[in-house]
Amino acid sequence: MKVNMLELRPVKKPLELNNPPKADKKNMLEKKVKKLRRHRRVRAKINGTAETPRLCVFRSNQYIYAQIVDDEKGKTIANAKGDLKSAKEVGIEIAEKAMAQKIVKIVFDRAGYKYHGRVKSLAEGAREKGLKF
Repeated sequence: MKVNMLELRPVKKPLELNNPPKADKKNMLEKKVKKLRRHRRVRAKINGTAETPRLCVFRSNQYIYAQIVDDEKGKTIANAKGDLKSAKEVGIEIAEKAMAQKIVKIVFDRAGYKYHGRVKSLAEGAREKGLKF
């Protein structure tokens, strides 16, 4: 540690070395706000009914969740969960549960996520088993 001999106190490092800019927090906050805006925009256009319920997707860091919701009653009809590597299997599982309850046609709610990667593979797995979007 360097010491200023005139004032006998430690010399601070330059600001950018001592305290890195808080850009990461700001970027993360902006990312969350953008996702919420996309989710609201999607949900404004999508509504699940008893005839065509909504297939909602949630993606965390470890798992992917899918549930079929009847928005008129506010009830979850079916749900499925799996790790991120098996997103297609989750889509197949949720489709089988929907078919067991005689649901063939649904509305896909991507919840603000891009229709790409794991969300896309979940949707493709559901389509393979016969769900119609």
